[in-house]
Amino acid sequence: MVWKPRVVVASVIEQAGRFLLVEEIINGVQVINQPAGHLEYGESLIEAVKRETLEETGYRFEPTALLGVLMLNSDDPERVYLRFTFTGQLLEKVANYQTDSDIIATHWLTPAEILAHPRLSPRSDLVFQAIHLYQSGQRLPLDSLVFTR
Repeated sequence: MVWKPRVVVASVIEQAGRFLLVEEIINGVQVINQPAGHLEYGESLIEAVKRETLEETGYRFEPTALLGVLMLNSDDPERVYLRFTFTGQLLEKVANYQTDSDIIATHWLTPAEILAHPRLSPRSDLVFQAIHLYQSGQRLPLDSLVFTR
């Protein structure tokens, strides 16, 4: 058997100390997360993060840096994730864009507001790990990612 972790992308978008998060339903539970999702076959990581950000928020996104590659392990080998986490520029909101059906709302929250939210918790530890990478100033060049068709 060949083990294959799932590859996902996420965007960390900050404005005035607040981070863009999505409220979503995962396994029947409402959680908050960065705009994120799975890499699709034939897509580059850059294409994937642009698509996922648009699909989940209705905003166009232009990545400017890779924050890091995070790994989420679980007891289930089918549920191990490699998360390529980007930051960049939030562009225009697409008029009348229909976001993914699992997305309930978008929120702009500070890390303290995330911690103190009365009914929502982060989807995983990756939410705060990604914010920490952003706040630490870590930025890796996008040209360190190579995509060959």
